[in-house]
Amino acid sequence: VQLQASGGGLVQAGGSLRLSCAASGSFFGINDMGWYRQAPGKQREMVASITRGRSTKYADSVKGRFTISSDNAKNTVYLQMNSLKPEDTAVYYCRLTPIFQSNVHYWGQGTLVTVSS
Repeated sequence: VQLQASGGGLVQAGGSLRLSCAASGSFFGINDMGWYRQAPGKQREMVASITRGRSTKYADSVKGRFTISSDNAKNTVYLQMNSLKPEDTAVYYCRLTPIFQSNVHYWGQGTLVTVSS
């Protein structure tokens, strides 16, 4: 399973970015996909996740600003990030959990988001 993330970049505070992550390879189906981030010197944290049924979860720090969505036909997950803050600066990783394999997780290579003040 390969996850290809894209869409990171440099943006000013208050700006927006949209991340995409496309999954490919051999897997029976997707239970859920999500976005995590890791800032320098900090642990990786969950940002948002979405199930195949499109149930969503968000970290408190991004609620109301970020929106996760998916295209099941394309095995792709998106993260629309609005009202970005400098504290959102991090490497963002997408993660896929296959159906029937809740303890298995595949990770993308990460995409850097830098928010300048």
